Amino acid sequence: MILFIILASALTVYLIWFIYQLRKHFAPLNNVPGPTSMDMFRGILFATPADIWNYVRQLFKTYPRMFKFWHTIHAVVWLSHPDDVEVILSSMKHISKSRIYESLQPWLGTGLLTSTGTKWKERRQILTPALHFGILREFLNIFNDYSTLLVQKFEAASKEQPINIVPVITDFTLHTICETAMGTQLKTNEEQSKQYIDAIYRMGEVVIQRIACPWLQYAITFFLSGNYYRQEKLLKIMHTFSRKVIQDRKRTFSGINVNLKSKKRLALLDMLISAQLSRNDIDDDGIREEVDTFMFEGHDTTTSCISFTLLMIANHAEVQDKIVEELDAIFDNSDRLATVDDLQSMTYLEKVIKETLRICPSVPIISRSSEEDIELPSGYTIPKGTICFMHIFELHRNPEVFPNPEQFDPERFSNENSKHRHPFAYIPFSAGPRNCIGQRFAFLEVKVMVSSILRKFRLEPVDSFDKLPLVMHLILKSRDGIRIKFRKRDL
Repeated sequence: MILFIILASALTVYLIWFIYQLRKHFAPLNNVPGPTSMDMFRGILFATPADIWNYVRQLFKTYPRMFKFWHTIHAVVWLSHPDDVEVILSSMKHISKSRIYESLQPWLGTGLLTSTGTKWKERRQILTPALHFGILREFLNIFNDYSTLLVQKFEAASKEQPINIVPVITDFTLHTICETAMGTQLKTNEEQSKQYIDAIYRMGEVVIQRIACPWLQYAITFFLSGNYYRQEKLLKIMHTFSRKVIQDRKRTFSGINVNLKSKKRLALLDMLISAQLSRNDIDDDGIREEVDTFMFEGHDTTTSCISFTLLMIANHAEVQDKIVEELDAIFDNSDRLATVDDLQSMTYLEKVIKETLRICPSVPIISRSSEEDIELPSGYTIPKGTICFMHIFELHRNPEVFPNPEQFDPERFSNENSKHRHPFAYIPFSAGPRNCIGQRFAFLEVKVMVSSILRKFRLEPVDSFDKLPLVMHLILKSRDGIRIKFRKRDL
């Protein structure tokens, strides 16, 4: 009985404290539109991450520009208008990622994606030279090699039957990022790489569930939920894999003279090892943080983009015809590999990829913390310490910027249609000082792989985008994969 009284008293005190904190943080947002606290509570209580995704999208139909929310005791605003998004993303004052990203830190530490301040600036300075366009050109042979293998894989598997393309493409993008950015060649179909890919997917579920469910933000409730042990098991798989990649590269690194001003192809991992050996700018844990970050972002986001691009092409025959016409004009039915000049000539394919990223942004939501009060063009004030979510998925569906936003139309990205567009209306790679440093790398890889496939196959639809059950496991995905038929072209 005494124990019950103690527990009940503790719970009562906690609830009083929680309500006080909630009102203190939420009061400055009283003038901002949004659902009531009770509506929010009903919307997220026992909800899955997919439920939260759909709930937030429904809220944007009621509050199309912005609305307030709450996350544990923290005030949250969701934004989807380019004017408001620009104020936050373009400022050096608001470069800190929000506390939401803390759920990623057991996996990615405080690397480029999750760090802020001096550490973020130093890491960006180390890593940016590894993605210089002159160096990216040197990656083309690797992109071509893996694209050739990918085509052969589809050739062997197709027999004109539907193929779930996501696991196949995932395997190849992982091998590509390892050889280009890490300087390490994985063995094809290596069991460890399969475990790593699966662990990333499962870790995405854990992280998103923890972000979506406010009560899992607390260490004790996260521990009691059982997700803690699941996370520890997954971390062991992923960190073992990344450490092996680092060790393999370090064994071959000795004697390499890394000149940061050189345009010779150097792995991103070489830059990190050099910074450790020559200037002691980073330790072993720091190298592991960046390797985990780029291994994840460098293959999972690219897989999403390639998969959705192929889906859109398969479902729009007239678009596919135009791409094939462009490729035939460039290659004239030749089997030669693509050159940089060839890729630059693929202007229509580029528009198709951009339109795919508008409809299916690989990273559909990003978040910042307001470092001071922010006056928005909408007339509202965001108080200091607020979590700001930029909903890129909704931003890209603004009918004032993109008429008939659900319609797939690559011509939105013609020079004529793009030149007067708001610079923050289309941000598939984020924008401002914390934009994605790997966007040119990703675009080059996507162009090579998609063009290689379309030179050999006619794509036929099985799934359509509007029927796919979308989920956000850090990256936008289809819950059930993406199926396409591959019919060999008559050359």
